[in-house]
Amino acid sequence: MEQTNAQLIEDCVLIAQQHGTESQPVPAGPDGLSVVRARHPSQIRLTLYHPMICLVLQGAKEIQHRNGAVGFAAGETALVSHELVTGARITQATPDRPYVALACRIDPEILRGLQAEMEPGTIDAARGEAVAAGTAEQGVVDAMTRLFRLRDRPLEERILGPMIRRELHFRVLLSRHGSMMRQLSQPGSPASRIARAISHIRQHWDAPLRTQDLAAVAGMSASSFHEHFKAITATSPIQYQKALRLALARERLVDGEETVSPIAYAVGYESPTQFSRDFRRAYGVPPKDSRAVPL
Repeated sequence: MEQTNAQLIEDCVLIAQQHGTESQPVPAGPDGLSVVRARHPSQIRLTLYHPMICLVLQGAKEIQHRNGAVGFAAGETALVSHELVTGARITQATPDRPYVALACRIDPEILRGLQAEMEPGTIDAARGEAVAAGTAEQGVVDAMTRLFRLRDRPLEERILGPMIRRELHFRVLLSRHGSMMRQLSQPGSPASRIARAISHIRQHWDAPLRTQDLAAVAGMSASSFHEHFKAITATSPIQYQKALRLALARERLVDGEETVSPIAYAVGYESPTQFSRDFRRAYGVPPKDSRAVPL
């Protein structure tokens, strides 16, 4: 097992090196699977997380949630149930033993499809958190490893990939720290309704939004929507949209050659000056200096 894990770490590091990235997810073959490698601890940075299963192979990391942090280290999985913009940092990593993790995007449709095939009461839908971590169950480790091994095998990826991805979702759905995933698998649950509202914000992130309109999208009263939204995302809808705009702007600043003003207008700001103030408050550097700071 140790030899298998060592080879997996080596393969993940090689993929990261080939992409020349540090601390950023890079595609690892099958759709939705990525590798993260970091050689040094980092300061807390706002990060845009998609719903995901993260299996840590080496090192440790923590994601800020609510008033604390959810830490996870080698041999553990972290689950993020909804798209969140929150602080995160690498806590254990060295050039000789970097932080290495595999991450797979969660597909809510797969979760709902699995839930529909189960007898009522089969899975416990107790209250859970949008960010949760715990010891990686062997079924999750095996499925994630097999999915990763499909890279560079187009035929196997096409035939086996969907089945292994479905198995991985099934394992997570039944995991000890998968409560929020179980809620998300139920179409009428508050978790699913808030996910629908978040998707709407994601699609209209550069437009003015009203809480009443988002509540209608979620099929909830305004007061109930606001309560559940904050319970899951730890922020208000307006602050969520603002954080999302800044995160998307940062991606464009780091990845491209655009100047600050066009990006500020593109993400919905009417004033580049206000954008620069908000950006510096969120990331600790002015927008023009963000390319020097890795994501």
